[in-house]
Amino acid sequence: MRRLLPAILSLILIFGCASYLFLNHKKAEPEPERSAAYIASADTSVMIYYREDKLLYEYMELIRGTEVTDRNIEIEVNDGEFMFTQIELDGHVDNEGNPAVYYIPSDALRDSVDDVVLEKTRYVRTPVTVYADPDSCRISSFLKKGTELNITGYAGLREDGTVEMYRVGNEGSEGYVYSKYLTTDEDSAYADYTQTASVHAGREYTFDLYGGHTENLDWYPVDKPQLASGPVLDDARAMYISAYALNPDYIQDYIDLALASGVNAMVVDIKDGVLAYTSDTASSLSPSSYASALYTDETFGSSIRMIQDAGLYVIGRIVVFNDSNYAADHPEECIVSDVTDQLWPSAYSRNCWYYNAALAVESVEKFGFNEIQFDYVRFPETAYEMSESESTDSRNTYNEEKAQAIQNFCFYVCDKVHEAGAYVSIDVFGECVEQYVTAYGQYWPAISNVADVISGMPYTDHFGSEKDTWSHPYTTVYEWAVKAALRQTEIKTPAIVRTWITGYDTPNWNPYMTYGSAQLIDQAQALVDSGLTGGFIPWHGSSDYYKYSSYSDVWSYNYQREQSIR
Repeated sequence: MRRLLPAILSLILIFGCASYLFLNHKKAEPEPERSAAYIASADTSVMIYYREDKLLYEYMELIRGTEVTDRNIEIEVNDGEFMFTQIELDGHVDNEGNPAVYYIPSDALRDSVDDVVLEKTRYVRTPVTVYADPDSCRISSFLKKGTELNITGYAGLREDGTVEMYRVGNEGSEGYVYSKYLTTDEDSAYADYTQTASVHAGREYTFDLYGGHTENLDWYPVDKPQLASGPVLDDARAMYISAYALNPDYIQDYIDLALASGVNAMVVDIKDGVLAYTSDTASSLSPSSYASALYTDETFGSSIRMIQDAGLYVIGRIVVFNDSNYAADHPEECIVSDVTDQLWPSAYSRNCWYYNAALAVESVEKFGFNEIQFDYVRFPETAYEMSESESTDSRNTYNEEKAQAIQNFCFYVCDKVHEAGAYVSIDVFGECVEQYVTAYGQYWPAISNVADVISGMPYTDHFGSEKDTWSHPYTTVYEWAVKAALRQTEIKTPAIVRTWITGYDTPNWNPYMTYGSAQLIDQAQALVDSGLTGGFIPWHGSSDYYKYSSYSDVWSYNYQREQSIR
């Protein structure tokens, strides 16, 4: 017996040491009740472990937010250096058919799914709008590139564990921001997308136009969405319909003409001077607009449904900053200057942003528009003169350059309209294809990088009166389109180019030009020859049915890129 005692003691010692390498159990106690818990992390996933031979081995990663069963049994590892908790996963059993037991770091469990996002700090990579709540367009504040954010919560946990929006608690900027515009550290927030940024750096006009500087714009690639409603129209043969022409008594005439002419889309006014329908948004945010409404919701909706029932892609057009009704209601949001008496809501005004975005979202939700087109996304034509004047107050709350405000507006409306289920197009002056930021804040690549569709307006009679550009529609549009096509190559995520072409006569210069099929086909062919194949929209402000009829073959013409340029 004495000879067996050392062997017995050795076995006890070996067993005790082996157990200690893994865990130190306390005295056995009745097993606590199981409860629901959720995976929490400062990252998108957490590793869980299984036990074998009293050691822990990696098993799999669980996405944060995943619900598990907490066995409420905690163990120490490495003499208390780490704490692990036993969990069970739905449907997982061991070899004996009992619920399989796994181990997870104890600090990776929370009782509520609302508490599973553990990151505390993020940095602004792309300037962000701060929203008062995650489900509306209402703006709380605005934060610039590089700002350190204090994360206090979230809204919208995706299946992959990423967050849709963070709740931030910065002083004076409490609210929600989209996570896609943030990064984990300050260095990466300032590390611009250098390959693209270097292309645009230093582009200036011969003198300062006060529109801003290209190096201060955001060049990070923007993922363009594929919405559940269907793809964005990338070869539009569109017809413009003014609010007045939407009258149900004769909208069918336009629809019949469109279908007979090869039209595949209609651009219809929601707001341009007058409001097309009695919008709830306008009733509270712009009573003067509401009072100007042409139709009830029911009447307007009836016309839109007729267009949709014809199988046409429907684009709702909203004139943004050139809005005399909103200006009359909110003079405090307008630019003040001795240069002009015109009341023009400032493109810096977040309240004006909100009104137009809320109107867009309401229109999509009520009437099912495929796309919202924002026009007059700019400062007024007198922006240069106003910038020169010391009397001008542009209401620049966040100390932005004009081009920054325009691009930031594009980010804002794209986010909110996409959530509503529609695409976004932005109208721009023809001038903004040049290699400088315009006085009114438009610069083609900065807008194309963000929007789904960009619609330039190279109207042939808008290039000045000293040179006859209107008598040569092909050449005029082609020379412009080549520049636009080049600007498209200077960004990683360009928009579709869908161009407004001259669809009206040009009587203001000599010689007078009547625009018919030949002149419109020339313009559309010039776009194709330059490589811009996203389509076109003839502009005729009054939507004259008989004028459209006179050049109806522009929509059905078989455009092929020509080998030689005329």
